Amino acid sequence: MSAIPEPKGPRLLLVDGHAYAYRAFFAIRSLNAPDGSPTNAIYGFIKMIEKMRGLIRPTHILVAWDAGLASERVALLPGYKANRPTTPEALEVQFPQIQQWLLDKGLASWSAEGTEADDWLATYAKRAVERGWEAVVASADKDFMQLVQPGIHLYNPGDKVERLWGPAEVEAKTGVQPGQVVDWLCLVGDAVDNIPGASGIGPKTAAELLKRFGSIDGIYQRIGEIKSETQRTNLLAAEEAVRRNRLMIRLWTELPGGTELEALVPGTGHVPNLRESYRRWGFKSMLAELMPPGEEQGHLL
Repeated sequence: MSAIPEPKGPRLLLVDGHAYAYRAFFAIRSLNAPDGSPTNAIYGFIKMIEKMRGLIRPTHILVAWDAGLASERVALLPGYKANRPTTPEALEVQFPQIQQWLLDKGLASWSAEGTEADDWLATYAKRAVERGWEAVVASADKDFMQLVQPGIHLYNPGDKVERLWGPAEVEAKTGVQPGQVVDWLCLVGDAVDNIPGASGIGPKTAAELLKRFGSIDGIYQRIGEIKSETQRTNLLAAEEAVRRNRLMIRLWTELPGGTELEALVPGTGHVPNLRESYRRWGFKSMLAELMPPGEEQGHLL
């Protein structure tokens, strides 16, 4: 029995498309279609989406995709995400096929030039909770912990326990409450996004400082109360960067446009297209599930 409760009303599942495609690509090292083209990310992505649908039981779904970096963040920190390796070609060629599968499956997909998926997921989470819906952000990215509040939960695919994260899980992971996560990350930095924090201030120390002083502003207003001279020196040296980090790390929740919430109900999809794709990719078990009753197994080849 799933530990995730049934939805009491509309429940919107929000998925970072690129993150899940990457996760699938590296989880399944080798899988190819009959013509030799790579299908590991496609297969893993489909399996992950279907598993989440079964566990979380959303009434609405949106998969968001990156479409460039936010120029405002790059202006503040030119090295923002500059450390990320180039996308493997074998993965790059699978993105359009994954997006086509979502379309054929009747699942909403969204991107907008010059915006990041994280900000769209944050925007839709806020829209949902303002409507009285529940939002579930499916991601292992620690940035999303800042969104947790009544009505907004996280589903962490890396968690061994299949559950929805609330404030208790965020505090157990970070040592701080969701409302302090942005300041916690500002102090610690985010190596994944190439955002430096304060030297010598690790996750545990950052949590202790925030528990004592409440916020970054509180830390700097009362910095003389910090006994460690090394900590005081490091914090003062990094003050400009730490304060800048707030603008880098805080997710945007007010992006304009996008698909209407009501349109995010999963549709019936296009079965003939799905059959053709599954044949082309060599996904025989998935194809078998779509075959009409009585169809001979030989037609699956």
